[in-house]
Amino acid sequence: MKLRILLCALLFPALLQAAEQSQPLAPWTLLDQYEQPYTLSDDLRVLLVARDMAGARLVEAALADKPKGYLEQRRAVFLADISRMPSLVAKLFAVPAMRDYPYRVVLDREARVVPRYKPAADAVLWLQLDGRRVLSRQSFTDAGQLSAALARLAP
Repeated sequence: MKLRILLCALLFPALLQAAEQSQPLAPWTLLDQYEQPYTLSDDLRVLLVARDMAGARLVEAALADKPKGYLEQRRAVFLADISRMPSLVAKLFAVPAMRDYPYRVVLDREARVVPRYKPAADAVLWLQLDGRRVLSRQSFTDAGQLSAALARLAP
């Protein structure tokens, strides 16, 4: 009996993750740094998610030398939670600075979407998608490794 309880306790998280991965991501629409709407698409292959400034800096470092449209060519998008940033700072400084980035930053200003994916602090969550279904999850804490993973995506 104890063995069965132990096995159930060990297998339950794996079953939850399998169920989570088989379900399609719920659709959402958020604005990017240009105030343009972005809707989660069935064509998206990779969703990069950061819940804090450290994760956003990893993406910025990984894409520093990449040309404009690099993520779009790879059917990838970057989603950043900026809900903890003071709104005045976001409006006057942070979002205008993001307009200089050569990639789109979809902004979760109210933490409506990013918490669904449970990204780790100080990291970038990589969700590999197929028709909005999660095929795999990976967390990056190194910009070089994130850059290499993006380079492996065929445009």
